[in-house]
Amino acid sequence: MALTQVQGEMVAGGTGALGLPAGSTAQRPPSPIAGATRWNTTLTQQETWTGSAWQQVTSLLYSASYLVVAGGGGGGRPSPGAYNAGSGGAGGLLTGTTAFNAGTAYTITIGAGGTSGTSGAATNGGSSIISSAVTAIGGGAGGAYNTAGVAGGSGGGGGVAGASFAGGAGTSGQGYAGGSGVQDVYGGGGGGAGGVGANNSPGAGVSNSISGAAVTYATGGNPTVSGNAASNTGNGGSTTSSQYANSYAGGSGIVIISYVGTQRGTGGTVTSSGGNTIHTFTSSGTYTA
Repeated sequence: MALTQVQGEMVAGGTGALGLPAGSTAQRPPSPIAGATRWNTTLTQQETWTGSAWQQVTSLLYSASYLVVAGGGGGGRPSPGAYNAGSGGAGGLLTGTTAFNAGTAYTITIGAGGTSGTSGAATNGGSSIISSAVTAIGGGAGGAYNTAGVAGGSGGGGGVAGASFAGGAGTSGQGYAGGSGVQDVYGGGGGGAGGVGANNSPGAGVSNSISGAAVTYATGGNPTVSGNAASNTGNGGSTTSSQYANSYAGGSGIVIISYVGTQRGTGGTVTSSGGNTIHTFTSSGTYTA
């Protein structure tokens, strides 16, 4: 005779299935016997008490979309009185889908923006990572007035001082090369996730709506704009100078994970839009699937 579940107990009845006691993680029995088995409605997974811990009986994978943007590179060091250093390249940008295993913890790393070249060589942005599954490469630093741009997720722009220096290379599938400097005019713009940098303008970023609204990420540093790049954009740092040399830091990166349905994971700032649950990480942390 088949069994059916009534208020957590197994009773006779039903047709063709064996129902398990079900409840949330918070409703686990306080003193289970070894071998006790239940359906965890929080994890949507079967689990068994081993005598010391609840062990998942099956590995339940589910698919989620992601946006991973690395930190942008810092703007290069100019010489006083001229627009002649390269701007930072944007952080690498990756989108796609991946499988998560329910109950597994995944380390989320948010890449820092590269430092400016105000008092020395600028630095590349930091990489943003979902455990070992997805890695976006940090943006390349802008070249100083007398050096080429540095390679990265998108490449940094090249400088110019009596000669034009080339922009750094981007990473295939993540971003584009930085622009070359133009002698006695401007340094090169940083490469962006959506296009190459030019001699006095940045490479384009990419618009993405995973958060529920269209946002443009990973724009290259602009050789004609003052100010540090905004946090959690992956934008490259700019470089300008008039009477005094100025260069600016790149923007930090961001990681966003989105899946269909109600919340099943934890970590980051959790929102919902269009039937999806969205986890947004603006600083490093852990996503527990």
